Amino acid sequence: MLAIGLVLNTLGIGLFCWAIFALAVYALPFFVALSIGMTAFQSGAGIVGALVIATAGGALTLVLGQVAVAITRSLALRIVIATAFAVPAAVAGYHVVFALSPIVVPSLAWREVFACLGAVCIGLTSWMRLFVLAETRPFEPGGLVESPS
Repeated sequence: MLAIGLVLNTLGIGLFCWAIFALAVYALPFFVALSIGMTAFQSGAGIVGALVIATAGGALTLVLGQVAVAITRSLALRIVIATAFAVPAAVAGYHVVFALSPIVVPSLAWREVFACLGAVCIGLTSWMRLFVLAETRPFEPGGLVESPS
């Protein structure tokens, strides 16, 4: 019974860590959706209206960010846009790792070290995933781009 519990706990923690890395790109759209939803609810939109407005705002933020990275030819602007998505992911990653670290590490100093390392790893993952999701292609004004094969 103890062995099954250890295996299931390890699998659960692994699944949770995978979810954190997979969802890191969506931290900024989530924060935008949460802010828009709270503002809409406080201004009298109701629960359903606030959810609809928040969902639309978050989706629009994600789509605009990916399109902006894909369309922009300036590397500096692409880095700025990707950084705008990576910073909220890093902050969220810091807080998640800091909240989970007392399970393994009792020292506050080491908890801070691990939280900072987690923030860097999750922020870089989010930064790289934005570039992978919005891959640029050569622009041809005549229409479709033909592959050489």
